[in-house]
Amino acid sequence: MSQQTKYTEDNIRSLDWKEHIRMRPGMYIGKLGDGSAADDGIYILVKEVLDNSIDEFVMGAGKTIEISIQGNKVTVRDYGRGIPLGKVVDVVSKMNTGGKYDTKAFKKSVGLNGVGTKAVNALSNYFRVESNRDGKSASAEFERGELTNKENLEESSRRKGTKVTFIPDETIFKNYKFRNEYVSKMLKNYVYLNPGLTIIFNGEKYFSENGLKDLLEDNNNLEDMLYPIIHLKGNDIEVAITHSKTQYSEEYHSFVNGQHTTQGGTHQSAFREAIVKTIREFFGKNFDASDIRKSIVSAIAIKVMEPVFESQTKTKLGSTEMGGDLPTVRTYINDFVKRKLDNYLHRNTEVADKLQKKILQAEKERKELSGIRKLARERAKKASLHNKKLRDCRIHLGDTKKEAHLQTTLFITEGDSASGSITKSRNVNTQAVFSLKGKPLNSYGLSKKIVYENEEFNLLQAALNIEDGLEDLRYNNIVIATDADVDGMHIRLLLITFFLQFFPELIKEGHLYILETPLFRVRDKKETIYCYSEEEKQNAIDKLRGKPEITRFKGLGEISPNEFVHFIGEDIRLDPVMLDKEKSIEEMLQFYMGKNTPDRQKFIIENLKVELDLVEE
Repeated sequence: MSQQTKYTEDNIRSLDWKEHIRMRPGMYIGKLGDGSAADDGIYILVKEVLDNSIDEFVMGAGKTIEISIQGNKVTVRDYGRGIPLGKVVDVVSKMNTGGKYDTKAFKKSVGLNGVGTKAVNALSNYFRVESNRDGKSASAEFERGELTNKENLEESSRRKGTKVTFIPDETIFKNYKFRNEYVSKMLKNYVYLNPGLTIIFNGEKYFSENGLKDLLEDNNNLEDMLYPIIHLKGNDIEVAITHSKTQYSEEYHSFVNGQHTTQGGTHQSAFREAIVKTIREFFGKNFDASDIRKSIVSAIAIKVMEPVFESQTKTKLGSTEMGGDLPTVRTYINDFVKRKLDNYLHRNTEVADKLQKKILQAEKERKELSGIRKLARERAKKASLHNKKLRDCRIHLGDTKKEAHLQTTLFITEGDSASGSITKSRNVNTQAVFSLKGKPLNSYGLSKKIVYENEEFNLLQAALNIEDGLEDLRYNNIVIATDADVDGMHIRLLLITFFLQFFPELIKEGHLYILETPLFRVRDKKETIYCYSEEEKQNAIDKLRGKPEITRFKGLGEISPNEFVHFIGEDIRLDPVMLDKEKSIEEMLQFYMGKNTPDRQKFIIENLKVELDLVEE
């Protein structure tokens, strides 16, 4: 009989607030990450502090917020009312303490349960909060949640408001780096949703006069819009709608109480439903919902009393009620869109005509593709049963909740050797591998029909489950893993072209990455250092001294599974694929993937040395 472990009072342990946050950070900020993705933990920390400053603005206190990120040090300064001076320490270090519990003070708050700044405090190796109000100031400093210094009340001539400075703990967020592009996008969303608010980030000013209309204009090329943006506003609701001339899928930006709900929720579902219902009734025709919404580019923002989100990071709304005396979220949005959009279309017959033509064209294309789509689905289903192009992850077999899919990654590899190395090294629970056969087709200028007729594209689309948009995207991170040579770069470019041509929202919403793998291994008998650049290689040589062994990795297949596990595990390095806001997608594809032009020839000649250096290595 096996000896049983004793279970006594000694086994019962109570964690204090900071220990619990540090032991289970995912419960409070979602995933950790290193800053290569927009939803990585370090950005959630910034957001949690910023949300409190935004709430001050919403309550009519403080029109300017200043943010500075220098290296790993973040400072957020608002000019709101300031934290009550006697509660400065409690607000950032005692659970269930905060102004958000008083619905009179914060009726439609972004913050939730007073947890935000406490999580930032616990997960930072340095945290300082300072409050200025009533001609006095109080401040406190912490290390990983432990109070290290408290300054009592003192006279102050500084402007009222709150200033928070923190440095994320490198033992929790390993090898992290802030990317200003992600911070900038977050700040832009804040000003779109808060007309009159000015945010200054590292000296650059962010301000919006036209709310969600500005959001769509800044995120899309005006020449690609089928008709001028329809911008509708009401009490606690704002929407902006247009259709793209070239984009195939639906694009939504949704917000609740200023929070970017990247996973949608009850409000986004109601919005999609309301658009279809209103347009059907306006034209008096039972158009297919997919034809109405094809190529739509839109945004919705609502304000809800005490919203309920499906996770602490507030990326999906679960509330069905608006709160107070208002109807349900679904009814409220349906009534608003029905009234406002119907009136707009009656007053703007030219827009209505363009919209109807777009719907009829989508209907025609859908019917033309229906037979091909059916055959393509059958081929994809058969292929998934009989070949090994896709080696899926277990999470899809055991957990169908979309929240679980946020943890998943799909590596797109070239050749059997590379896919073999990754397959043997991966985390089988959350990481999947899709193996390409040869170089993909250059899809620039081709129609959607090619996606179904080309086996590689059809199977890749099926693996991602994006035929009808991103609503049921199976992998949160799509990682192109090709060799760091000319052929690998070419395959990488062809894949990016495919996504830009047919699924640009994948890139717009931050799902596409490039896997960075080491170029060199420098080692002696005691230590092995993997280097991602010439500079890192030289630093490693200097560190090890003597004559260390230097290996140049020319292909992913040359890296053994035992080594590869280091590059796709906790220390994975991902380079996000981002769009240049100054150029339209069509302009980029035409320049890089269209027929040869003098401009591109000049670009190649000027950049040829870089390519030659890579080959020579």
